[in-house]
Amino acid sequence: MTNPDRFVVDVKALPVVAFGVFVLAAGLYAQKPAPQPAGLRNAIGMEFVSIPAGEFAMGCSHADDACKADENPSHRVQISKPFEIGKYEVTQAQWVALMETNPSGGKGETRPVETVSKIEAQDFIAKLNTAGDGYRYRLPTEAEWEYAARAGKDEPYAGPLDQVAWYAANSDDETHPVGQKKPNAWGLYDVQGNVREWVSDLYSANYYSNSPAVDPTGPTTSGRGGRGGPRGGQGRGARQGFGRGPDGRRGFGGPQGREGQGGIPSGLPVVRGGGWDQSAAFQRVSARFSYYGPTLRVSDIGFRVVREKIAPQ
Repeated sequence: MTNPDRFVVDVKALPVVAFGVFVLAAGLYAQKPAPQPAGLRNAIGMEFVSIPAGEFAMGCSHADDACKADENPSHRVQISKPFEIGKYEVTQAQWVALMETNPSGGKGETRPVETVSKIEAQDFIAKLNTAGDGYRYRLPTEAEWEYAARAGKDEPYAGPLDQVAWYAANSDDETHPVGQKKPNAWGLYDVQGNVREWVSDLYSANYYSNSPAVDPTGPTTSGRGGRGGPRGGQGRGARQGFGRGPDGRRGFGGPQGREGQGGIPSGLPVVRGGGWDQSAAFQRVSARFSYYGPTLRVSDIGFRVVREKIAPQ
């Protein structure tokens, strides 16, 4: 199996970036990450980066004129506890190690797994949690994802886009092995571009207007409808990949705003980060995406994983 590490930059060799700066104009605060200890790797080769607790301005970046209504208002959010998040998007080799199949359209052991629904991503995580390795695995919340992706900055991109992301202008219409582009300031790769990523939250267009200030986890149910991102488009991955629902037919996984038990609309999942098939506007760190339901499979959506140390009994 190809080792993703041969594609990565040695984070320890990068210039030290000073964080812990409170930016009055943006309301942004973040701690400098602690040096990464050795051994942040699990039994199937997933590597993790320790993210410190801190505060940041979530939503539309300062002076970003491409923001949509659901990226506003920008608001202060506190992440009260440190956590560990995948250094890379989950790869196909890691998926196969647990699930024994590979649903991805563009095959490659070190490419991110894609064409997986949120339910299937959660199934993968459930299997990780049976390993008994002292950690509990889960999808990141939307706030955790954006906090980690921003890495202490209030800018739309982690750096010059061609240097940090595989997107429509440079991807040759396919995914690429993880870790080939430059990481963000906290050592995370492909948080913009390559594949978009499932998060744990449900979608609400006006959630930022009443979001809790500490560790928000999204609404308990979603409002009506969803959108594909900037300018309302869904991107070529959504049009090309579609996917199969529980009945095996091609198409999106379920009706938008479907009614659940008791007449309450079922929640629409949220996807973050831009994909290989999308333009620069979709790669912005504050861009939000929501679709039809947790059975959606498209060729530009994958995921990364958070893990938390289980306290001894």
